Amino acid sequence: MSLFKKKAPKYTPPPVPPTPTEETHQQSNGLDNNNGTQKSQLVFHCQQAHGSPLGLISGFSNVKELYQKIAECYDFPPEDILFCTLNTHKVDMKKLLGGQIGLEDFIFAHRKGRPKEIEIVKTEDALGLTITDNGAGYAFIKRIKEGSIVSRIPHIEVGDHIEKLDGENMVGKRHYEVAKILKDIPKGTTFIMRLVEPLKSGFGSIGPKTSSTKAGRKNYGSGKETLRFKANGQATIENEHDEKSKAGIEKINGLLELFMGVSDTELATQMWDLADGKNNSMELAEAIDNSDLQEFGFTDEFIIELWGVITDARSGRLS
Repeated sequence: MSLFKKKAPKYTPPPVPPTPTEETHQQSNGLDNNNGTQKSQLVFHCQQAHGSPLGLISGFSNVKELYQKIAECYDFPPEDILFCTLNTHKVDMKKLLGGQIGLEDFIFAHRKGRPKEIEIVKTEDALGLTITDNGAGYAFIKRIKEGSIVSRIPHIEVGDHIEKLDGENMVGKRHYEVAKILKDIPKGTTFIMRLVEPLKSGFGSIGPKTSSTKAGRKNYGSGKETLRFKANGQATIENEHDEKSKAGIEKINGLLELFMGVSDTELATQMWDLADGKNNSMELAEAIDNSDLQEFGFTDEFIIELWGVITDARSGRLS
């Protein structure tokens, strides 16, 4: 018997709420902490990854609004942002901004650079790509498997945005949709992949200036609380996950890569949170089936593997 009820509706991402109207006299961001009380408006430091003056941004409740604020700060279109990293200007996929930001994190925006079109012959079933997305319509390459088809093509790099496949626009698609399109390309097919690489830095090293941090603020990246973006558009301040939770979320993300060819820490975190209070794989399957995650169509095999990871993490066998 399958763990899941069989449902076939097409997945529709949750609607993005309208940007709240800002009022100059109001110092609250409308953000709630764990106790439901409001905190004063949060201000984050940011910089363009290829080099720029320091910027200060605030007043956002989701990733799209964050990109909009960064774009306004530096006066360029928000669609120029490919992705953001936290606390490093490098294209470091371990430091990607996802569904949360530490309250002391420093944000680096990676902008569109050179476009390139590459002809690829799919000589094997898998290309060797792990794909993630920026939460605002751009899917990009997070990892390239050693020895794979793509690893032998020097012009394809980690951080490249997958803009088109054989002329079909990929902008606006989620990472799992792009991964499925690539997976469904028949073996032996020749196709064109149009990529956009991040703008390259003209500096050997850039970073936050310690003298520019505001009084009372610790070194960036040292915060224990995080700003979490929710599917309903409400951002909340929560305590950072403990070591067992972090190990479990990281392992779940590894499962997503193995089963789907995608990387999504936000999705992995949502699965971990759904498992809270569940005692077996059947209860977890029911929780996923009754959430928006059921539209992914996870297999019974995946759920069993997922539950194994969760029980290992809870017992401390992963940390």
